[in-house]
Amino acid sequence: MTSRRTVTSDHIMRTAFAFWQSKTLLSAVELGVFTQLAAAPLTARELADRLGLRSRAVYDFLDALVAAGLLHRHGDGTTARYANTEATATFLDRGSPRYLGAALELANERLYPFWGGLTEALQTGQAQSEVRHGRAPFFDKLYADPDRAELFLRGMAGVSSANFTALAEVFDFGPYRTVCDVGGAAGHLSITLATRHPHLRCTTFDLPVVEPVARRTVESSAVADRITIASGDFFTGPLPQADVITMCMILHDWDLDRKIHLIRSAYAALPPGGAFVVMENMIDDNRRLNLSALLSSLNMLIEFGDGFEFTMTDFRQWCASAGFSKYETFPLTGTSSAAIAYK
Repeated sequence: MTSRRTVTSDHIMRTAFAFWQSKTLLSAVELGVFTQLAAAPLTARELADRLGLRSRAVYDFLDALVAAGLLHRHGDGTTARYANTEATATFLDRGSPRYLGAALELANERLYPFWGGLTEALQTGQAQSEVRHGRAPFFDKLYADPDRAELFLRGMAGVSSANFTALAEVFDFGPYRTVCDVGGAAGHLSITLATRHPHLRCTTFDLPVVEPVARRTVESSAVADRITIASGDFFTGPLPQADVITMCMILHDWDLDRKIHLIRSAYAALPPGGAFVVMENMIDDNRRLNLSALLSSLNMLIEFGDGFEFTMTDFRQWCASAGFSKYETFPLTGTSSAAIAYK
């Protein structure tokens, strides 16, 4: 007797309503749930009072976070106490040095509503971000507010810190003496590399408006004497010369012409034998497996219109056209990878 597999709609429904769980987490970060729980577990009533929540759904909200593995609950009923998990205490308490919530706050504030325009973006090819609504581009507004810019840059560093550490471990920096991190933001990759490899001298390169944040960050580190802070626009001038040029989540922001411009600029800044290292959430060559990268590519459409993620094969072809001759790839953390092209 042949058994027949029952076809269900479970996966379809979970995917269709995945935004319920996402928005529950984003609202928890916005409200400061995990920060309130940093000192000690609290009851639902205590949390509600501190957060100004008046809805009868507070218990549903907190228990949904428990069911999602984002909170612990000790006990049952109105006397139950809620506590952070190890992960939420580490990454979602605003007082933690490893706080990632700045990225989630921006996702809640910006990307969540903008993604409502995905259908229009696919139909028109146009960004659905601030410029779609006649407002100043996000980064223009961000850099006009130094305090908010610093919070953003530190938040982005928190998101990438595990990849920075992984790169410092998996790539052999032994043959090289200098590194320039292009689009280096607050300088965290340079700090990571200089700390792990005492023989390296690093340069962190970004726009002039970012320099004060980078300077404060680098000067507070133990390796400030081996890190230089340089400013400029990587589309209007040459890159600082170094044995290794790194770019973390830079290429995906731009259209093909600008991607190739940056690759050629990196080639020009490297000596023979130098290495160009990019860290990206790259799409697998068969375009079947890395859902995160494919969704990130859609996010580039939402944000910029013409930015996109790419495969390792794409990267090799672009680098070959610039003159690079040898390539390799290292997995980092999650679905991120380091792609290396050698001059």
